[in-house]
Amino acid sequence: MRIVFHGENAASFSHDFAKVLGQAAEISLLPDVLATDADRQAYAEADAIIGVKFDASLPQPAQLKLFHVPGAGYDMVDLGLLPASAAVCNCFGHEQAIAEYVMSALLARHIPLGDADRRLRSGDWTYWAGAPERVHGEIAGKTIGLLGFGHIGKAIAARAKAFEMQVHVANRSPVAASAMVDRAFSLDQLAAFYGSVDFVVVSIPLTEGTKGLVGASAFAAMRPDAVVINVARGPVIDEQALYDALKGGHIGGAVIDTWYRYPQSGDVATLPAQLPFQELSNVLMTPHMSGWTNGTIRRRQAVIAGNIRRRFSGEKLENVVREGR
Repeated sequence: MRIVFHGENAASFSHDFAKVLGQAAEISLLPDVLATDADRQAYAEADAIIGVKFDASLPQPAQLKLFHVPGAGYDMVDLGLLPASAAVCNCFGHEQAIAEYVMSALLARHIPLGDADRRLRSGDWTYWAGAPERVHGEIAGKTIGLLGFGHIGKAIAARAKAFEMQVHVANRSPVAASAMVDRAFSLDQLAAFYGSVDFVVVSIPLTEGTKGLVGASAFAAMRPDAVVINVARGPVIDEQALYDALKGGHIGGAVIDTWYRYPQSGDVATLPAQLPFQELSNVLMTPHMSGWTNGTIRRRQAVIAGNIRRRFSGEKLENVVREGR
């Protein structure tokens, strides 16, 4: 069995992979750009490929049995170009980490630990308890809106409930009210959804139907102090509309982890958008890091190894994007 980890992202899951797999295999780590004949041949002869991208620039792996995306999003995989023999799977396991990131971002907006620490080191007791002008906020009783209620949305909802928050959900398929969900909206009720919440967390996948879904009309419907958090894909939120809403003060702020522009091979420094978000004081910018933890790598590695074993023993696969012959 010949297994290829293609690119830097995929290589993150290769450490001790033979041990996790538990059976003999020829494992190759290939760079993002297959510059040599040997690299291209190894790719073309693979039985299983772990990678985030497949397009016409890559060799056709004629005998491929499994293409495994080491994450949830497969928007850079051209399914129509992969051989029919190849099953395609993805994996999750990042919802725990992303939910912690979201809660951390919410808490940071209300509990100024860093600023309090910095001030007290110079003798400044700005946040000292005992006077109403020195209070800080809390998230209990606030309403969090989850645009998308898949793995990530459910994990965030569970944690938000632990903090005594109200949870509103907008989702393509119906979501029933429950101990976890206080109110649910369909996608044709988005204006009402946006207007009902203090925080909007975007976690829906990027498709032709969701590209730019959160646009100018969405921001117009939000409360003036609303905070938007994007842990989905950058283009789900219209870039210009987001920038205008933040710069104009039409919403309270944003926490953006997924972007519109990413470093290419050889880039030294890359700003994450065409527009100058870095100049705005009401946005917290992070470099697509919310789900990237040791736990995520460990959980995804186990899923990938398990699917490879299942594929070559004829068992049912997990997280199937496309069946293979």
